Amino acid sequence: MSALHIKKGATKHSAYNLRPNFSDTQERHTITVLVENEPGVLARVIGLFAGRGYNIDSLTVAEVDHTGHLSRITIVTTGTPQVIEQIKAQLGRIVPVHEVTDLTVAGPFVERELAILKVVGDGEKRVEALRLADIFRAKVVDSTLHSFMFELTGAPDKIDAFADLMRPLGLTKIARTGVAALLRGE
Repeated sequence: MSALHIKKGATKHSAYNLRPNFSDTQERHTITVLVENEPGVLARVIGLFAGRGYNIDSLTVAEVDHTGHLSRITIVTTGTPQVIEQIKAQLGRIVPVHEVTDLTVAGPFVERELAILKVVGDGEKRVEALRLADIFRAKVVDSTLHSFMFELTGAPDKIDAFADLMRPLGLTKIARTGVAALLRGE
């Protein structure tokens, strides 16, 4: 008896689609979670990610409604579409969560990040660092004879590009706040 050779996918001989209906492409998503501002909520959200092996690329949290005691958690994560859907579903099941919004899917949104960069250098490197800072609209927030500290606000890609240009000029340290994001329009 010969072995069966079944090809993946629907054929004219099969009524069934044998192709997998999931994608293995990694997508970057920005998710906001409106939660009760109470002890332990952030730990539960982070525990959801850690317990399932999901990575968090960026995380910001702040109280947004003092009278209602509500905080907004903004999470940037990467995963397959199925993983992202699973994350959103599991976030929605946590008791103190009021709303989960995937900004990447919901529509156009604005995201910003703040970074402080320390650049150490002398001579031409200092002049070049100041010139690039002017182009990127970075503010000098501290200066010594041998170093500068720049403050830069913008999209994460802009901050990445500025840091890449500053590395050969003496970038020694960088601190980033993480992404803050909101949907555009009404």
